[in-house]
Amino acid sequence: MISTLHRMGLRSNMMYGAGIASIGMSIASWFISKQYETAGMDRADRWALFVGEWAPTFFAMGVALRMEEMAMEKGRETPEWQDQNSEMRRPSRAGV
Repeated sequence: MISTLHRMGLRSNMMYGAGIASIGMSIASWFISKQYETAGMDRADRWALFVGEWAPTFFAMGVALRMEEMAMEKGRETPEWQDQNSEMRRPSRAGV
């Protein structure tokens, strides 16, 4: 999925920007909801939490896209952690 998003032109800095914008939108939605809605503080808090929960998703997607970009910079088609042929090194256990 990340490779497809990367091929479509989505970049890590876009996702990081979306995460930061989400934090700003969370604060703005809290202020706007608090001032202009009659539902009270509870509704304002819910709006802010709803929008604020997007930020971690955007940041996680930004990290995944950055890993994809680094793999492309190295000239690989897929990142090492996705490579089926690479062997994972496991720590040796003494006495086994």
